[in-house]
Order: sequence, then structure tokens, then C-alpha cells
Amino acid sequence: MAVQVVRPAGSREQAKGPALLPPLFVVMWSSAFVAGVIGVGAAPPLLLTFARFAFAGVLLTGIALAARSSWPRGRRLAHVAVAGVLVQAVQFGAFYTALGMHVPAAVLALVQGLNPVVVALVAGRALGERLTPRQWLGFALGAAGVGLAVADRLSFSSAGIALAVVGLLALSLGTVYQKRFAGDMDVRSGTAVQFLVSAPLVGLASLLLETPRVTDGAAFAGAVGWLVLVNSIGAFLLLNTMLRDAPASRVSTLFFLTPAVTAVMAWLLAGQSLHPLAVAGLAVGGAGVLLATRR
Repeated sequence: MAVQVVRPAGSREQAKGPALLPPLFVVMWSSAFVAGVIGVGAAPPLLLTFARFAFAGVLLTGIALAARSSWPRGRRLAHVAVAGVLVQAVQFGAFYTALGMHVPAAVLALVQGLNPVVVALVAGRALGERLTPRQWLGFALGAAGVGLAVADRLSFSSAGIALAVVGLLALSLGTVYQKRFAGDMDVRSGTAVQFLVSAPLVGLASLLLETPRVTDGAAFAGAVGWLVLVNSIGAFLLLNTMLRDAPASRVSTLFFLTPAVTAVMAWLLAGQSLHPLAVAGLAVGGAGVLLATRR
């Protein structure tokens, strides 16, 4: 006699929840480049970065306290702080400074899109994450998609690209470091700590290296508001949640999609032309992500 398995009514909806995190993260993360272009047009890049971290840190601290989240202590606190300095202060300080040097957002997205390759190389040794030939094929397709997405926008300065590479390395090393030493941190309190540690470092750098002043208050406020609510809180809560539940190499493959998605968003929101290669890059990069992340 056949036995019919009855699934709980909410199981299907619960399964859909984690599946929505990656595409939502990609859209949120990619929007930071468009908001960053607007922000650095209204204020120096490090001042913009400081404002982003300070407001996000305060808001997320309130959220963590309201939720009674557990806070990292002792050695765990130090690990969370180190990962935060790399992923937050160094990465975005470098990227936004490159934006201030007029490096196109799509080119920065291209450099950042190589993050999965760097993470895969480092994670193999640091985390013992073994990659299958199918995953390496996915990385190759993803890298090809990144190149296609911004093939028509390669106009840049050498100093700006050097800063972009610094940002890429900080993101990749910080991702692996966090996965190894603080992978199970509470995503609310841990991310709040990372912002609060990074804010004074970037603020000091702004005082020493820039003339902190805002030339367009409305544009600056709009950019900071978007970067704080959507990118700093929304995107990083999703990123840290995924890093807690999945291998770092698998999560990092989502960055293959950011250059093409950034190009699409710049076309929709900033009136920039959308080259057919960007569409091709989105398709190829998507195929790479599917191959690299499929179990």
C-alpha cells in the first residue's frame, strides 16, 4: 500500500525564502555603484564612506539591541573587527576613492566581479573547500561574463585601477577570514561591530587626505540614505547570512553577476547606454553562477 507523504503547508514557502536571497543580494549590491557615483559627485569619497558606516552602525546597533542579539566578545570580537576593516573600511574606501578619480562604476564592478576567483583560490587552502571541475567551469564562464559586461567601458586611470585591485583583495581576504574565524557570528550585532570599527578609521583618513565638505546636500543625503539602508544594512545582512549557511566560494560566485546588473541599473537609473555585450555578459555570468553553485 502506497504511503502518501503530506508536506506542511508552509514548507514550500519556507524553501522559497533562501532561494530569494541571492538575486535580492545581487540587485542590492549592484545598486551601490550607482549610488556611489551620485555620492562622490556631492562630497569627497572618504567622507561619503564615513557617513555610510556611521549611520549604518548606529541603526544596526539599535536593531541588534531591540532583537537582543548576542554580541561577539574577546577573541571573537577581534576576528569580527578584522574582517570588518577588510570588507568595509579598506574595500569601500578604495572603491569610492577610485570612483572619485572618475573610474567608471562598471569597471569597478568588473574588478570586484573577479572576487569569486580570488576567494576560490584562497578558500581552498584556508577553509579546505574543494572545487569540482564543474565549479571551475562555472568560474571560467563567470569571468567571461564579467569581461563581456564591461568590454565597452575600459577607460580608466592606473591609480584608480590599483585602488580597485586593493578593494578586490580586501573583499576576498575579508570574506575568507570571516568564514574561517567568525562564520557563526550573529549577523545583526556582528555587522554592526564591523561598521562601528570601520567608521572612525575612514573618518580619520578623510580628515587627513581630503577637505571634508558637501557641495550638494540633497544628492549627498539621498546617496547616503540609499547606501545605509539598502547596501550597508540590507545587502550585508544578506551576505553575512549566506556566509553563515554556505561555503564562501559558493557565495562569492554571486559577484560574477554584479557588473552586468550594474550596467543595467545604470541604464535604467542614470541614463547610461546599455551595450549588447552587457546583456550577453549577464547571460554568460548567470550560467557560470548556476554551474558554480549547483550542488
